[in-house]
Amino acid sequence: MYLVDTNVWLELLLLQERATEVRRFLQSVDADQLTMTEFALNSIGLITSKLRKEEVFEAFISDILEDSAVRRICLSAFDHAYQYVAAERNGLVLVSFDADFDKTDMKRKTPADLLESGFL
Repeated sequence: MYLVDTNVWLELLLLQERATEVRRFLQSVDADQLTMTEFALNSIGLITSKLRKEEVFEAFISDILEDSAVRRICLSAFDHAYQYVAAERNGLVLVSFDADFDKTDMKRKTPADLLESGFL
């Protein structure tokens, strides 16, 4: 199985210098052997949108969802870790509805918690 990084997908989607190399690679590998993270998918969406190439992203989404077996790895743990570290390093109160943060030493506060506590 192969985890294909954002820059590889973008090389092909944006028809950059190594697009032919990427195309050959993808044609040589069964789609069910390809994996991408949700983070990569999100990055591709942001970059193509910034470049005003939304149609490229829409075609890509259609291709990976309908025509292939490319797997996505869910990185919700990455999202949690990112938010936790950002709050911790900057001395911020983490405001979230996600109860997973209650399992950490930081805990989380909901908007209602803050309103009721008079903390604001």
